[in-house]
Amino acid sequence: MLWVKTFHLVFVISWFAGLFYLPRILVNLAMEDNDTARARLLLMGRKLYRFMTLLAVPALAFGLWLWLGYGISGGWMHAKLVLVVLLIGYHHACGSLLRKFEQNRNTRSHVWFRWFNEIPVLILLATVILVVIKPF
Repeated sequence: MLWVKTFHLVFVISWFAGLFYLPRILVNLAMEDNDTARARLLLMGRKLYRFMTLLAVPALAFGLWLWLGYGISGGWMHAKLVLVVLLIGYHHACGSLLRKFEQNRNTRSHVWFRWFNEIPVLILLATVILVVIKPF
């Protein structure tokens, strides 16, 4: 099970790297007027989103394996699962926002995207607290 836990952590960390970086690309897209720079940012965003999705799948699969393998239960695990569902929703929201930029339909400011960028930090902090401290 230690190998499963190791791979779970590696894929979660990698997925989070993308979840931290893609919204920064969205911030820059919201500020960009140059068509060439905008096209490059869109290309970077599309490639990163696909790669993030490929990282999320094994992260979730190894997490499920751990959950079922250890038979983990308790309030902290239920709270963590809620955060995982929120994180999956955030991932999909990033993809939706990127598609709006591709279709020239973005209506949000770079300030909004700067705040949106903070969501995965809060989810990560809450998840680590739940897993390490197990408050309930």
